[in-house]
Amino acid sequence: MYTLPDKQYWSGRIDSENDQNAFRLHQVMELKDVETLTENESAFGFVGFECEEGVRRNKGRLGAALAPNKIRQFLSPLPYNLERKLLDTGNVACEGQELEKAQEELGRHLHKLYSSSCTPIILGGGHETLYGHYLGARNHIGPDASLGIINIDAHFDMRDEPLPSSGTMFKQILEQDAHAGYLCIGIQEFGNTESLFQTADRLGCTYIYEEDVAANNFIKTFGEIDRFAANYDYLILTLCTDSIISYAAPGVSAPSPFGLDPKTVKTLLRYIAEKDNLLSFDISEVNPVYDEGDRTVRLAAYLIAEVLRHFNKKPTS
Repeated sequence: MYTLPDKQYWSGRIDSENDQNAFRLHQVMELKDVETLTENESAFGFVGFECEEGVRRNKGRLGAALAPNKIRQFLSPLPYNLERKLLDTGNVACEGQELEKAQEELGRHLHKLYSSSCTPIILGGGHETLYGHYLGARNHIGPDASLGIINIDAHFDMRDEPLPSSGTMFKQILEQDAHAGYLCIGIQEFGNTESLFQTADRLGCTYIYEEDVAANNFIKTFGEIDRFAANYDYLILTLCTDSIISYAAPGVSAPSPFGLDPKTVKTLLRYIAEKDNLLSFDISEVNPVYDEGDRTVRLAAYLIAEVLRHFNKKPTS
């Protein structure tokens, strides 16, 4: 189900009505029906995915379907310091247990954004958001272009289960798409069974353990990202917020006591966002029901802002 964007989520403090250098995101956010987009919008296009059916199937804590609108409220007052315009194109929602139908609808929505020269920014939702993200990107680039998926996550999400869920997406993709590849950053030994490591190795997944990400000032990690990115025509990026240490991100579907530090995640997002072949970004698994003092949703908003600020920006030497 598609719902139009709602102005109530984009409001807040106004420092100036005229000085653009004093504007905040809510002052420049345009609300658009995805069906009315023109061919050359040249904007960041936001879409929410109100879905947690994949989390339910994966036996996680429910509440992630509430995240898109909550994240909007915390993005709203942040300073506008971008060169691109911003569009909110509403939400795609999962009706009942129709996960696969919702993922297909998200993919169609994203294809419309790509076709309008928009850079999709997807606000999940459970991490099943990524499969809809993938469907939209694959449809946009065609069947023969190579697509690399970079996932910042404590978990592989490569379970072998009869029904798709928030824990199966990458296995689904790699088994059906010979032109797709997978890099997972932040993997935790206690977050994955030995069988999942074997599946990741069998399907050619590249992964970096959580304890190795920031070693040697990120030199090895950046090198791995560079090698992976160079092998693919296009990239998409997904952040699962359960990759972040639980004291900083308590409001997630599966809290992580040994997760990544928020500043480490910020560094990763900045570096990956600058890649010329990056198409789009999603953030998933924010769970407002279990958040404490809005810490997780506030952090999510700041991390999204970092991605916007650095998206395809030329890196400084």
